[in-house]
Amino acid sequence: MPVANGRLIGLAPLSLLSAPPPQLVQHAAEAGFDFVGVRVRPVTTTEASFDVQPGSALLAETLSRMADTGVVVKDIEFLLLDGTDQRDAWMRMFEAGQALGAESLTVACSDTDTSRARDTLALMAEDGRPYGISPALEPISYQAVASIPFADQLAVYAGCDIMVDTLHVGRFGGTAEELAAAADRAPLVQLCDAPARVPADREGLIHESRSERLAPGEGDLDLTGVLAALESGLADTPRAGARLPVSVEVPHHDAVARLGAQGWVDHLKSTAVALLGEEVSA
Repeated sequence: MPVANGRLIGLAPLSLLSAPPPQLVQHAAEAGFDFVGVRVRPVTTTEASFDVQPGSALLAETLSRMADTGVVVKDIEFLLLDGTDQRDAWMRMFEAGQALGAESLTVACSDTDTSRARDTLALMAEDGRPYGISPALEPISYQAVASIPFADQLAVYAGCDIMVDTLHVGRFGGTAEELAAAADRAPLVQLCDAPARVPADREGLIHESRSERLAPGEGDLDLTGVLAALESGLADTPRAGARLPVSVEVPHHDAVARLGAQGWVDHLKSTAVALLGEEVSA
């Protein structure tokens, strides 16, 4: 159920990457999450591939689990725009996302050719409209698009969204002004914490991002400040007064091994609620 201020809280797939979508939905439901994100395409060669294309048995099982629990799918992921022709890949992702009821597809950009990246994103946005799904460009601290203003510039051109991740905002130094300016293009916020100390190199940033994030409130990032800045930017938009949904994205391999899958998901929900409760009463 939403927290006291009506904010929806979801579970991002990276928090429990080994769980097939039906199990992710079940874990999320038992912890009291409102929604999940689903990774419909593996990002690395070491990840499991979960076939949730229309007509698949896994899609049918996922939809059944969603119906039983009331947990919905808001977003799917993940595609890295690298300058190659990936249209077939994203069309399959749109097909899976529509079947799941998703509204956004998270992408990042490693293509250093800004003009090409901009046009690719625009084509992707156009392709997604018949499916009811918008690409959400996530600025990532170790990729070519590594700031809120740059991501927002591309998103405005392409007619799509941006995905705000509190880890990367902290690592590339996003400001409240930048967040407020881009707020009306953010469908949700990916929420996690981290130590104040920034990893020394790109490899360290990647390792932290993929396997050593901290649960909300257990690090030094200004998470409530990020949310407040974004929502202040909605004041003069049709979404004025809205509370952006948060998707708790906290991969931590050792913690999952120690607590077990459900224990870890329960911990993420309780820490998120505690953090958001502080925000409500502030």
